[in-house]
Amino acid sequence: MTAQRLGELLRAGAARLEHAGVPGAARDARALLAHSLGLAPDRLSLMHADPVPEDAARRFDAALAARVAGRPVSRILGRRAFWRHEFRVTDAVLDPRPETETLVARALDAPVERVLDLGTGSGCILLSVLADRPQATGLGTDLSDAALSVARDNAKRLGLDTRASFLCADWFAGVTGRFDTILSNPPYIAAQEMPGLAPEVRDHDPRGALTPGGDGLEPYRLIAAGASAHLSPGGRLLVEIGATQGAEVAAIFGAAGLLQVTVYPDLDGRDRVVAARCDVRADSRPDAE
Repeated sequence: MTAQRLGELLRAGAARLEHAGVPGAARDARALLAHSLGLAPDRLSLMHADPVPEDAARRFDAALAARVAGRPVSRILGRRAFWRHEFRVTDAVLDPRPETETLVARALDAPVERVLDLGTGSGCILLSVLADRPQATGLGTDLSDAALSVARDNAKRLGLDTRASFLCADWFAGVTGRFDTILSNPPYIAAQEMPGLAPEVRDHDPRGALTPGGDGLEPYRLIAAGASAHLSPGGRLLVEIGATQGAEVAAIFGAAGLLQVTVYPDLDGRDRVVAARCDVRADSRPDAE
């Protein structure tokens, strides 16, 4: 059997995805073929006349089938670009979203020396901040051992494993010490909103990373209640929110005694991050139980 040329295979793959109604069919086909060949996508344009090995063609066919079935490209590739790096992702972690980069950007608006990331998942938030602040150290917590395994692997891949540590914990449980920056992208989808999520999100992200049930606000109440005991005086708390939750989360933070509560938009102009500060007069004991 004559091996199919790369250009022909790429066009056929894009047509297959387009016929299945997959948005961005040509882009996805290109990413999946490059992955199947073990190449960077930008190399494909130089190889349209090259034959594709049978094993790579089989991998491409399987990847196309998974994409047609609704599996996100990042989960087929096992990685996702976020901020300035690529992060390994598995079914155990939330797929990093571009809007979450707003949280990283806001965290980097001020000096960072010691950071706590609650519900770290893949570690993409914590590790992105540490990579941009070479003197900083941080701790990521998560309830999922499987997620923490992914985060530790990402830390090692980025050469940050000496500055990032991880703890299996329910929010602040077992966390000691003070941090100048506390970050979180907690589950915030209300239970009644779950059926309306895009299938790529609802059916592939861990449910526990998407929704806490109820009105979706309980994680913010817990984070706000515990933040002052773990923030350095004047330290910052920043969380990602759903686009309609800005006023409610800001009110929760204000009621908890946090100061300078501010809601920031993402690049699309939707509320995305709520930030606040701990009172500079707060108890500054070195450890909080």
